Amino acid sequence: MKTLLHICCAPCLVECLNQLRIENIEPVGFWYNPNIHPFTEYKARKNTLIDFAKDNNLELIVQNEYGLREFISNVYPSYNDRCGYCYRSRLEVTAKYASENGYDSFSTTLLISPYQNHELICKTAYEMAQKYNVQFLYRDFREYFRTGQDKARQMGLYMQKYCGCIFSEEERYMKKKRQSKTDA
Repeated sequence: MKTLLHICCAPCLVECLNQLRIENIEPVGFWYNPNIHPFTEYKARKNTLIDFAKDNNLELIVQNEYGLREFISNVYPSYNDRCGYCYRSRLEVTAKYASENGYDSFSTTLLISPYQNHELICKTAYEMAQKYNVQFLYRDFREYFRTGQDKARQMGLYMQKYCGCIFSEEERYMKKKRQSKTDA
């Protein structure tokens, strides 16, 4: 089965790739993440993935599109609903690419994170599979999240501190700030 695997970041890929290879599925990696901000974060995640792919013999396709302005214009004014747009935009490009380039299926490393909306990712992926006439290869990788993160740390991979968009960065650091005030 020829599978295109959307990759959000190298740490999330580590155990997804391992599990797929255990099943004798050799995916082709696909980087498309215009949701990651600021640019320095985007670059750090992309470069880490490129290095990881080389070191692990993973074919990687990079759709190099930094999309701060487009992302913000598409989530304004409903910032709290941004995750739906984020999943849809990335999975649509992935499914379309898979369909147009002869892949049997597509999947995503987003399925490993216990912090993502798993049900919404799946719903969106199945919609894109139907729209582009390509199979969505579903795997619930969440049980491997901690193992993958531990392996990524052992490998010295860049470990991001938030989901990706500028709003998730804000929430993470504002939450820390609020916590430190309540701890004082």
